[in-house]
Parts: sequence; structure tokens; C-alpha cells
Amino acid sequence: MANRPAPFNGLRHLALAVPNLEECERFYTDIIGMDVLRRASDNLLYLTLGNDNLSLSRNRKGERTGVQYLDHFGFIVDTKEQLQEWYDYMKAEGVHLLDEPHDHGDGARSFHCTDPAGNVVQPIYHPAISGQRFSASG
Repeated sequence: MANRPAPFNGLRHLALAVPNLEECERFYTDIIGMDVLRRASDNLLYLTLGNDNLSLSRNRKGERTGVQYLDHFGFIVDTKEQLQEWYDYMKAEGVHLLDEPHDHGDGARSFHCTDPAGNVVQPIYHPAISGQRFSASG
């Protein structure tokens, strides 16, 4: 059996194929606050918050990119107070909220909403990872 290499340094890239690329771009830039890192084409763009990379590509109606089983993905906040601020902001912006901020048994606190393509997004405070900063230099 081969030895496992050094651990991965987190999940920093996610690629979503969406049927409504422009609406999703507005959600992630205007609501979430991501920056456009690169617009590869009219059908593909990359967004970032500095430590991560979200790829959005246009999934034309009827096209299948394969079976996917994505339940949700999360954005980390540094404090429980920031989580509440995000909830209040998204509610005021008319984002489709699935629940209210709630505590988890491990000390985390989160809520869920959907992007315009229906993907479930979880803003989350988690004591094990909130407040950490990463840099490109390692």
C-alpha cells in the first residue's frame, strides 16, 4: 500500500454548471461579494474571495454534465455576529432563505439559502476553521 502524501490544504475550488449564468454571477458578486477573477468566455467565469475559486459555467437547458450529488457548500464567517449580519442582509436583499441561523452540536452556527440556480449555500461559523487566513505563498 502506498503512503498517503501530505494532507490537502482545504477545498478552495468549486465548479458549478448553471442554466442562468448572468443571474448567478450577480448573486455571487452583488450579494456574496465575490470578485471576478477571470472571464474565460461568455460561458465561463471564475470568481474569488481571495482564498478560493468558484467557477461558473453555462449549462444549456437539457445538457447534462453528469450525475452530481451536491447537497450544499458553505462560506465561512469569522464570528457568530457576522453570521447574523449575513442573515439579516440576505433577508433584506430578498435572497431565498431556507432556514434561520441555528446552532450545531459541535459549536458551529449556520443557515442555508439558495442561489438563482437552486444550489444550496450555507454561510457558517465554525470554531475549528473560522478566522483562519491563508495566503498564496503557503
